[in-house]
Amino acid sequence: MTGAIWHKSTKSGDNGGNCVEVASNLPGVVLVRDTKDREGGTLQFAPATWQGFVDLAKAIGPVA
Repeated sequence: MTGAIWHKSTKSGDNGGNCVEVASNLPGVVLVRDTKDREGGTLQFAPATWQGFVDLAKAIGPVA
């Protein structure tokens, strides 16, 4: 989407592993894409849905 400002996840390391980028600067939508395949597609979420996912991920913690 035009105007999206992408940020790499703060939980992503610098080792080239599983990384995502998030753009939350557009009204009414949060975009998520794979850092290693930026042209491979973008997921779109309502801001409340994305926040619910983030809250749940924080509550669960790291998964082995």
